[in-house]
Amino acid sequence: MSVPENAVKYAKEHEQEFLEDLKALLRIPSISTLPEHDPDMQNAAEWIAARLKDLGFDEVRIIPTDKHPVVFGQWLKAGPSAPTMLVYGHYDVQPTDPIDEWKSDPFEPDIRGDDIFARGASDMKAQVIAHLAAVTSMMRTSGLPINLKYMLEGEEEIGSPSLEKFMLAHKDLLASDLCLNVDAGILAPDTPAITYALRGLAYFEIRVQGPSSDLHSGRYGGAIDNPALVLCELLAGMRDNEGRVTLPGFYDAVRELDAEERADLAKLPISDEWWQSQAGVAALYGEKGYTAGERASARPSLDVNGFLSGFTGVGSKTVLPSKAMAKVSMRLVSDQTPEQVHQSLLEYMKAYAPPTITWEVEEISSCMPAIVERDSISVQAASNAFDAVWGKRPLFTREGGSVPVVGLIQKLMGVDCLMLGFGLPDDNLHAPNEKQHLPNFYRGIETYIRFTHEIVS
Repeated sequence: MSVPENAVKYAKEHEQEFLEDLKALLRIPSISTLPEHDPDMQNAAEWIAARLKDLGFDEVRIIPTDKHPVVFGQWLKAGPSAPTMLVYGHYDVQPTDPIDEWKSDPFEPDIRGDDIFARGASDMKAQVIAHLAAVTSMMRTSGLPINLKYMLEGEEEIGSPSLEKFMLAHKDLLASDLCLNVDAGILAPDTPAITYALRGLAYFEIRVQGPSSDLHSGRYGGAIDNPALVLCELLAGMRDNEGRVTLPGFYDAVRELDAEERADLAKLPISDEWWQSQAGVAALYGEKGYTAGERASARPSLDVNGFLSGFTGVGSKTVLPSKAMAKVSMRLVSDQTPEQVHQSLLEYMKAYAPPTITWEVEEISSCMPAIVERDSISVQAASNAFDAVWGKRPLFTREGGSVPVVGLIQKLMGVDCLMLGFGLPDDNLHAPNEKQHLPNFYRGIETYIRFTHEIVS
């Protein structure tokens, strides 16, 4: 379906109106983690719901959860033959600390040059407003060519604790053909990009117990095994000299990179030297045969995040500790699962933990990896939309971190979840002086219009 240029024209003519919408939402201090802002969370949800009602959505609901509500809206007038797209986003923001490092009031939007500064500007109120602006532009001109549903939550910044329960309870209401996650970004103002894959996470606490209490190392050292040393040896054995994880079966389900994908990743303007400079290290480390970018985004990894045992105060105390604990995280790639690597860790501990200690492993948190095939309809539609607006094809990138909702939607809903947004790496997410680049905001509106029509072309 060709893109109705009247919708694009409408968007350009109403940029100031959409900017005022963005300012209005930014002024609501919807900080999800602070109880004193619970009324602001409700106000933000009501603001968005009112906007959907003004657009004439068939159904708009503010649905309670155990903490903050989800705003749901649907417009199904495109008919049963048209695809249905679920749009995911969030309306909550991070706290503003340290407040004295802000150059302006975090909840009074301040435009300086081409950027608007406020908490939540990039993460992610500008992305939500940009999509609403695109929908407005289409509905007030040529109409929407697809059916549309919104699921906008208020707990993303605190880990989305209510989302899985909400989705399981409302699977029929959320049923769709694809999902668009507008909580995303690009590489630079003039460099569009599509993040098509995210690593998953499996996070564990390993606890090792030796004697029933701490012992005098002079009296017992050499006769009683040291749990701290045992745990250090176990952790050190979890990788080999070439940077590969040694847990049994850890790589069995890993989807390998093909030559075309490696060539695409090599086009990214991020070299091994960049990784070394950013980290401030003397040399890089990692799995043999892969670049730093591939290791950090497309290969699984295992890291020790913390270790605790014995005496750690000032001075000396000759103690043989009774126990030791380590926090261990694993980043997963398609098609690994947290359950698989949990089993791998248990098998490793059973095989190598000595009989001089007892041990236990507790899973603390996990999320699935996610991937959208680069030749899928949604990725091709987004690529064409970027090309039309930016004048160049987007680069394809993978993200080494985790966005739990993407894998959750794919797992529970069984649909692709495309990440398409316009934030920048230097937008100061979660930090003072968060900003959104306004040229990207306006180009983003047009991109969402063109993407919506490309989906049905």
